[in-house]
Amino acid sequence: MKIASWNVNSLNARQAHLLAWLGSRRPDVVALQETKLEDHRFPDAELAAAGYRSVFAGQKTYNGVALLARSEAGLVPEQVQVGIPGFEDEQKRVIAATVGGVRIVNLYVVNGQAVGSEKYDYKLRFLEALHGWLAEELRRHPALVVLGDFNIAPDERDVHDPAVWNEDSILTSTAERAALRCLFALGLVDSYRALRPEGTEFSWWDYRAAGFRRNLGLRIDLVLLSQGLLPRCTEALIDREPRTWERPSDHAPVMVNLQP
Repeated sequence: MKIASWNVNSLNARQAHLLAWLGSRRPDVVALQETKLEDHRFPDAELAAAGYRSVFAGQKTYNGVALLARSEAGLVPEQVQVGIPGFEDEQKRVIAATVGGVRIVNLYVVNGQAVGSEKYDYKLRFLEALHGWLAEELRRHPALVVLGDFNIAPDERDVHDPAVWNEDSILTSTAERAALRCLFALGLVDSYRALRPEGTEFSWWDYRAAGFRRNLGLRIDLVLLSQGLLPRCTEALIDREPRTWERPSDHAPVMVNLQP
């Protein structure tokens, strides 16, 4: 099963990119973040025509998440959950479903704006609530994938300049990385780092200052696997090609391949 995650940074603006990418890569499951569409505007019919069943939770202008499953492979999203149970949040940042016997949790984690800000405090509360829920999900679903835009670079290997992206910076602060390590401690493994311990690839580049051309990036889009799934993972990669296209998302898709 080929599973992918992509922050498309507006599905309305990037729909053609997504359809082209689906046609060339043919992933079995795709998690999308920042769709930025209300549900009645989600391109459900267009994705169905491309061979994918969709479940989604969106809102106008901001946030929005979706899960796509390849119908040609007989895959259907089931047992859908929107949001973190017990965590009151109007922002559409979480959607989960079971696809082909694998529980998929798709996240668009809060950016946090700046260390010490109200949005930063909200991010830490979000991550604390996420930890409690994922602990329960792991008990219920040993085959668990948690993926998406985490808005946290796990360690120094995941930033272009550790002196710039340090313990006082948003996305790399001490508290954010500690919260991510708490998720790892549940028994979730960063698939890219497990297969590529010395890898220095990135998944996000700022539009400004020729960030992509200069490779001034961060690896903040992650695919975490439960211990039971890790032995099945034969590939973990970042697909840079869509970032080279005209008017691209600032994120590249990340993917894993799980053997049966």
